[in-house]
Amino acid sequence: MDYNQLKTQANSKQANLVEIRRDLHKIPEFGLDLPNTLARVLKEVDGLGEITLGTGMTAAAVLIKGGQPGPTVLLRADMDALAVDEDTNLDFASTNGYMHACGHDLHMAMGIGAVQLIAENKEHLKGDVVMFFQPGEEGHDGAGVMLSQNMHLVSGSKPIAAFGLHVFSLPEPGLFLTKPGTLMASAGDVIVTLRGRGGHGSMPWTAVDPITGLVEILSSIQSYIIKHFDALDPIVLNVGWIKAGNDHTTNIVPETASFGATVRSFSKQGYEDTRSKIPAFIKSMAEAFGLEAEVEFSPATKVLINDPSAVDRVERLTKSMYGEERYVTMAQPIPGGEDMASILEEIPGAFVFLGAAFPGIAAQDRQSNHSNKAKFDDSVLADGAALLAALAFDTLEEAARE
Repeated sequence: MDYNQLKTQANSKQANLVEIRRDLHKIPEFGLDLPNTLARVLKEVDGLGEITLGTGMTAAAVLIKGGQPGPTVLLRADMDALAVDEDTNLDFASTNGYMHACGHDLHMAMGIGAVQLIAENKEHLKGDVVMFFQPGEEGHDGAGVMLSQNMHLVSGSKPIAAFGLHVFSLPEPGLFLTKPGTLMASAGDVIVTLRGRGGHGSMPWTAVDPITGLVEILSSIQSYIIKHFDALDPIVLNVGWIKAGNDHTTNIVPETASFGATVRSFSKQGYEDTRSKIPAFIKSMAEAFGLEAEVEFSPATKVLINDPSAVDRVERLTKSMYGEERYVTMAQPIPGGEDMASILEEIPGAFVFLGAAFPGIAAQDRQSNHSNKAKFDDSVLADGAALLAALAFDTLEEAARE
């Protein structure tokens, strides 16, 4: 397959992909139920492959059968938005209380472009390609649900490789960034509730005050982490909220106090350690204050681990298609989480970041993903679509030679 031809074909689609992306940006939806979003996506891939819909959620797997027999490659684009009120002043900004603040609208447009490119050149395809249009990436385990419904097996065989792209609003537009091994952290939440005994604020010794215990736990937990977790396999625990008492009166000792924190780890061992060591620490501290502690961890994304050979393929194709300067090998993983990790645990492959900083905004003024002011440069759509398609063609071409 001539990858320069793919680039040319992708560039001819750029204006249409921008239109699709902006249409999708106007109609963001949340979680696993994205009926309007999926309908817009399916309109663009109708007739290009066999479509399998998810059960109990709005997901789709588009199967493109190649002109020649061979194995299967999986590509993935996530579709859900965030519960954020957009404040970008874009002509196509959303107004429904949700926002594509993480660039999933660009992911869908690139996924649509990749499906179109693969279908138009399927006579050169030495196997099959499955494109996941996935809901519920933002904390709803959409990838896991699609896998549990065997949507990755719609070709009749398990894919030999999986690839995905994710835009970021901070790096320069057009830069492709990734690394072998751990790329992203496991991300989950912990909710801690301390239970004491309520009473009168004038006589705190007649009560069991949970606020004092909470304050001591929060002031000590980072020191505990430093002393009990491997510094070369770090975890991040950051408290996002605290609740105790009420704002109507000050002379009550409340019965309970609680806090919620995000927890990030970069290895399976770190993941397991957070769920054994941290509850033990919190409960021992609570006991010292005469409190009961309830520690609940939410389901977490897995550690996202890239297959080195898949990353080598990404590097080779990016440099050959776009030039050496467009590829960056990251020195360190990032503490963000992504449920593409579930796919890559099941199927070896690579996840790649794509710089999409909005033009005309100085680097120090750019807003990060998830900000209500985040803006993305959709000039990168054709390049992302072409790279996804090339990764599929190249993986199957190599498998045919083996």
